Amino acid sequence: MNWREYITTDPTICHGKACITGTRIMVSVILDNLAAGLTVEEILQSYPALTRQAVVAAIAYAAELAGERVVPLPTWQSETMWKPCSPALYPDEIGHSRRATCAKVL
Repeated sequence: MNWREYITTDPTICHGKACITGTRIMVSVILDNLAAGLTVEEILQSYPALTRQAVVAAIAYAAELAGERVVPLPTWQSETMWKPCSPALYPDEIGHSRRATCAKVL
């Protein structure tokens, strides 16, 4: 699956967020729906402009992004507390560096 055939970015559409080509349906919307437990069929019913291949392309796009960027996560310390991870710099969507920090969960 070549997701590049289905996904584009344009600074004048949806603030430059990745969208399904020819629509204003953001990839993040598709992924949010999948994460919320909707089936592909339910998403296709909600967004008639989508195709099954476009949904698969959104998943492939997310998989490639997940392999490219490391997002700092808290490390496990005990059953009741998260150990804070060390702050790290990571690029945001437009290339600026942001500082990631982790909070303790008590």
